[in-house]
Amino acid sequence: MAAQVDDTTTNDGTNAASISTITTDNNAINPLTQLNLPSPLLLGSASFTRKLILRQMNIPIHPLVRPIDEKALGDRSEFANPKELVLEVASAKMDHLVKEIQNGNCVDDMPTTEGDGAPTDEWILLTGDQVVLSQSTILEKPTSIEQAKQFVSGYATSPCSTVGSCILTHLPTGIRVAGVDTATIHFHSTMNGDTLVDALLAEGAPILSCAGGLMIEHPLVQQHIDRIDGTEDSVMGLSKELVMRLLVELKEKLVEYKN
Repeated sequence: MAAQVDDTTTNDGTNAASISTITTDNNAINPLTQLNLPSPLLLGSASFTRKLILRQMNIPIHPLVRPIDEKALGDRSEFANPKELVLEVASAKMDHLVKEIQNGNCVDDMPTTEGDGAPTDEWILLTGDQVVLSQSTILEKPTSIEQAKQFVSGYATSPCSTVGSCILTHLPTGIRVAGVDTATIHFHSTMNGDTLVDALLAEGAPILSCAGGLMIEHPLVQQHIDRIDGTEDSVMGLSKELVMRLLVELKEKLVEYKN
């Protein structure tokens, strides 16, 4: 449900070149360092909100995006399994990104280590995907303003859920871990979808770039939320708890591999 934007312009209009590699407070604990994992994390996602969530977690990142045709993947029919879909899409993103790295097509875009600037050969990669589930129907980014209003109007009569996946891969071992997190958003029945979408558009909100057509972090949306069963970061596109659990799981698998 969080906005999915490219690395050129952020949601607030800021040129993203200045945050192409987001670092954290030097005094904060970096979970990668704490787990003795390579840093920064290579983020195979153009989502600005995922970057913000990882920054909140004090995880240094370096975006490395290699897009795929997501629409050609998975089952999006009514009553299809959204967990299987987001895992399939995130896996395909990861497979493509790993292949690009291994084929030498990302050399110029890879970060370098501090000091002599020589590239390292050990990385942690992250990809993910998210959809909104409303009345047993999988919703992705709306294709028009009219469709966005249709989506939002439906949320007033029936709660919607976000279903998001996260996959971590270690290179060069290829060890991979994956998981899915869900959250359900209950809106007030008094919410008027048409009015809300028009108000969001007037403020320049990227409605058509958001799964399900909404950004729950936007003040205009928040005033219509009754409650969230789950966490706000999960709704925004990346569960912090899931990321930490997968990092620990990945570390355990690496220890087993090396022993």
